Amino acid sequence: MLSDGQKRQRYDQFGHQGVGGAAGGGFSGGGMSMDDIFSHFSDVFEGSGFEGFFGGGGNRRGQGGRVGTRGSNLRIKVALTLDDIAHGCEKKIKVNKGIKCNTCSGTGAQGGSGFSTCSTCRGQGQVRQVANTVFGQMQTTTTCPTCQGEGQIITKKCKHCHGSGIEHGEELITIKIPAGLAEGMQLNMSGRGNAGERGGPGGDLLVLIEEIPHAELKRDGVNLIYDLYVNFADAALGIQVEVPTIEAKARIKIEPGTQAGKVLRLKGKGLPQVNSYVQGDLLVNVNVWTPQQLNSEERKTLEKLRESENFKPNPGKNEKGFFDRMKEYFQA
Repeated sequence: MLSDGQKRQRYDQFGHQGVGGAAGGGFSGGGMSMDDIFSHFSDVFEGSGFEGFFGGGGNRRGQGGRVGTRGSNLRIKVALTLDDIAHGCEKKIKVNKGIKCNTCSGTGAQGGSGFSTCSTCRGQGQVRQVANTVFGQMQTTTTCPTCQGEGQIITKKCKHCHGSGIEHGEELITIKIPAGLAEGMQLNMSGRGNAGERGGPGGDLLVLIEEIPHAELKRDGVNLIYDLYVNFADAALGIQVEVPTIEAKARIKIEPGTQAGKVLRLKGKGLPQVNSYVQGDLLVNVNVWTPQQLNSEERKTLEKLRESENFKPNPGKNEKGFFDRMKEYFQA
């Protein structure tokens, strides 16, 4: 082997395997050539930007197709009522944005055909460089610096968009709002942002949710809270009242002797949780209204009632403490 100049060179370059295999010598690798092995590395690294380093794979991207610059993202705000949030809805919104140029159909070239093949990459969009290393020839692939990977160069720019392929305009966009969204959440509409330059993909449209406060109901996650005010007589004698919900009015019963701070729960009358089957409740917080102005007859009546044993506070008998009410609320 050492006396044979070719075998010795292969041994120095590839080791023992370099002189085994077929009669013609060379790297057999179990029936595989160097090109075969590097092609497998190319398969592993395809799409990572390193496939060209191992040779091959360079023709798998940028086959002369024009790939313009991606458009920028666009952010808008959408205000929703509690009814919109409870049921979901569709909103049609006019958005001022960069759209595809109508004159050149977004190509940036006059008449849509003012192109020439890039002389640097010959329309491939990529340039390859081959370097000799101790492992043999290594090939690297990079984006063509002349055409920026598009494979073509505009020779006659569109006079309307000056070669960008974009013009400012207005687009009517339909946004599907799922039920259960909350203030500050964001929806992402892929490709509905500003148009890309020279036919590139559009950016994303980011939809920020704002919640319009309800006149009577307050939101606490998926639950709704309503502050109900009843007078002293109604709380003592009991009464049936109507409370607002998302759908319509609901009639509830205030039991005789109801204390201020009692919370009544209306199951399933709250808001849905987004992308879930969970449904919140409506919590009715009972407040006893104390009159601020009394006439003489009302004052005399209350003075007589004040002396009654039934009107004297007795927390241990008639009224639950704060912690007892909170325990009762969470158990419910």
